[in-house]
Amino acid sequence: MTRPHDMGGRFGDGPVEPEPEDVQFHADWHPRALALTLASGALGLWNLDTSRHARESLAPKDYARFAYYEKWIAALADLLVAKGAVTPEELATGQATGESTLANKRLKAASVADVLAKGGPATRPGGPAPAFKPGDRVVVRAKAENIAVDGGHTRLPAYLAGRTGTVVRRHGTHILPDSNAHGQGEAPEPLYAVAFAAADLWAHPEHAADEVIADLWQSYLSAP
Repeated sequence: MTRPHDMGGRFGDGPVEPEPEDVQFHADWHPRALALTLASGALGLWNLDTSRHARESLAPKDYARFAYYEKWIAALADLLVAKGAVTPEELATGQATGESTLANKRLKAASVADVLAKGGPATRPGGPAPAFKPGDRVVVRAKAENIAVDGGHTRLPAYLAGRTGTVVRRHGTHILPDSNAHGQGEAPEPLYAVAFAAADLWAHPEHAADEVIADLWQSYLSAP
């Protein structure tokens, strides 16, 4: 059974409604939610994969009913408490009980542009040797789950599990989210762009000759 966040290829959720490209936020508090999440991440208490897993770990009924930035804020609240940045009481009252030991790590307004421009590259040296090259046929592992952590984070979508595709590009060696999300180290692995025929993924593809290209880590793949 797929988890609520793994919606790719799922039936019954209605059509995707495109929006104008200039629409970034739908409510005044949305940019504040984004800013708060980025500022909290700058404290260094978690990484990008940890924050993704926090959103995925929301109660299914909440995940289904929350809007996009409601998911962000709910997961952020969970992370701030879990990592000891705030207490449950402080979160409930909106008032600090004293000066935080993290105050010297706060993201100052003057630093925001430089921090965002710098980004967070996920490429890393080392790791296992590449097992595949462009043109190779590969099989995605049969279950779209974290093989090291029960119920843990993975970037393998359920609709690709067990499917066969073709490597079209090697991206180099990148942090493995399945490990990084759970404090088990970055465990870098080769990352590949893999193409799948739409006709091999969907029972009734609108355009059978189309391709879906997904970035997949080496441990997700095997030779046919």
